[in-house]
Order: sequence, then C-alpha cells, then structure tokens
Amino acid sequence: MAKTTVERQNLIEAVNALPDEVLIELASFVDYLRYKTIQQQSTDLPQQNFLMTIAGLGKSGKPDISDTDEEILRNEIDPIHGWSSKPGDQP
Repeated sequence: MAKTTVERQNLIEAVNALPDEVLIELASFVDYLRYKTIQQQSTDLPQQNFLMTIAGLGKSGKPDISDTDEEILRNEIDPIHGWSSKPGDQP
C-alpha cells in the first residue's frame, strides 16, 4: 500500500474514534484547509502587471504615440469654441 493511502486510512480511523461533539469543529478545520489550498494554487499562477494589463501598453503597433498628442488635440479641439464634452456645446 502507498504511504498516502496508509496516512488516509489512519486519518479515517482517527476521525471514526472522535466523539460526535467535535466533528463539527473538525469539519470546519477541513473546510479551512480546502480554502487555504485553493488560495495557494491561485497565487501560484503567474501574475500580470496590473497597469500594463489595463493600459494595453505596447499593443497599439505604433512605436511612440506620445509624439502625436499635439496632433490629436488639434483635431479634437475647436479653434474658436474650445473643447466640450458634447457636440454643439459652447463654453
């Protein structure tokens, strides 16, 4: 028999020997161990940098979009009325 099987069998025998009053506490502890195992497994997954994920930096295909910011603003801002959130609004 494998060592794990023997240990499981010993645990089963120990649980069967416990009085009924402590089984609720044992069940709570087993639930905690399951939760802890799941949490450890999820933290073992590689984590992505949060800011890089939400910004999508480097995915536009353009080498440096910061050079075009003035051009973008020139196209977005009305030279007479300025910039507004709604078309036709005037400051």
